[in-house]
Amino acid sequence: MASNRKRTTYECSECGWTTPKWVGRCGECQAWGSMAEAAGEPQGRTTAAPVTRKAVPIGEVSAEQAVHQSTGVAELDRVLGGGLVPGAAALLAGEPGVGKSTMLLEVAASAARGGRRTLYLTGEESASQVRLRADRTNALEPELLLAAETDLGAVLTHVEQTRPELVVIDSVQTISAAGVDGVPGGVTQVKEVAAALVRMAKSRGITVVLVGHVTKDGSIAGPRVLEHLVDVVLHFEGDRNTKFRMLRAVKNRFGPVDEVGCFDLSADGIAAVTDPTGIFVEQHHGRVAGTCVAVTMEGRRPLLAEVQALVTTSPLERPRRTTSGLDSSRLAMVLAVLHQHGRIHLHGQDVFASTVGGAKLIDPAADLALAVSLASAHFMAPPPAGLVAMGEIGLSGELRRVRDLPQRLAEAARLGFEMAIVPAEPGPHRRGVRSTRTDRSIDGMRIVEAPDVGTALRLLHLDQRTKHALEVIEPG
Repeated sequence: MASNRKRTTYECSECGWTTPKWVGRCGECQAWGSMAEAAGEPQGRTTAAPVTRKAVPIGEVSAEQAVHQSTGVAELDRVLGGGLVPGAAALLAGEPGVGKSTMLLEVAASAARGGRRTLYLTGEESASQVRLRADRTNALEPELLLAAETDLGAVLTHVEQTRPELVVIDSVQTISAAGVDGVPGGVTQVKEVAAALVRMAKSRGITVVLVGHVTKDGSIAGPRVLEHLVDVVLHFEGDRNTKFRMLRAVKNRFGPVDEVGCFDLSADGIAAVTDPTGIFVEQHHGRVAGTCVAVTMEGRRPLLAEVQALVTTSPLERPRRTTSGLDSSRLAMVLAVLHQHGRIHLHGQDVFASTVGGAKLIDPAADLALAVSLASAHFMAPPPAGLVAMGEIGLSGELRRVRDLPQRLAEAARLGFEMAIVPAEPGPHRRGVRSTRTDRSIDGMRIVEAPDVGTALRLLHLDQRTKHALEVIEPG
């Protein structure tokens, strides 16, 4: 005879992972002390039920309802692939104070300005506080409705009464569902709230945008199922010390996931930045030693960023290696390659490497620019004027090709750079060294190809010959 007693399971309060036995550490998110007992109902056999819609051939399904509608913010449309789709649910996550609420208020005001009724529901602030931000950012529109609610039932009632086309909820962790165990923001509550809002969006054809919190390691807070329920997951990031913000698509069922939007956050609101290169490149009045410009790819967008280096004699037994905006392990590798293959010995000197404007370079294509800036700082010899460098450095000193090189070169040429040094194309070998071609040009920009980092520094006059030439120059 089958037993009808409840089966006890243990659920993680951080990510929702379940296990039939209690454990001290979650097997999914590795959190300690997060497992709590959750009594589950006995599983029964599911029987057939009436269908909601009859199955039809896929060619007869209308695609008119899945057309992108512009948000009024060009950079957001770029990331979304054209705009928001009716009936879609989007999740916007980011650190506290990065500007999530400010950007979504701007999106809501733009939609209302275009004649689309928009409902903005806030659970973290009062309606008066949101009104003050709207005054500051010029977001007062008749079709923009505002309410402060934390109950899921009240949220659904607001949608039923106002019948909006766009709903913004700030944030999903503050909404609670009656009759569901757990506190607002807990795994069970977030699952129920998100599922109900997604069902509402699909059934009514309403676009829903949810604001989500992040954990201290930068991942989206709450159960992983939250990201699976929604159609679009966006991540808003930026350094608090700068006004520059970047929006990335982590998941997008209606567009690309490799696009990046750039924004400028100020007291008057948030504005799109269509050409962010000037933020990451310092304007010098002349040639400066220890600097070089790299071209990196953020999604499909090429961005130019300046790499700066400073090399000084160290009084310490173990010289310092300090980075800002660069990977410290990447710096150590480039220093080792310069020592072994470039004959540039910096083992007894302090090395400082940084980027301009708070840029964070993780693209391996910035290796060559870092090597050029280090060599330039070591010899105190400025690189050629108007130079950009791009290429990944291997452990044997070779320069490897990087992706989207034509787009990078075209962006550098558009901004007026005169010379680019890039990895050489695979070609014939001469005495064990590939030939170097320097006769190409793109829009007036000279393209210099080098097979390895030693050749690149030699072509830029940043090798041992530069050191010997500097030593024979008498001061004055």
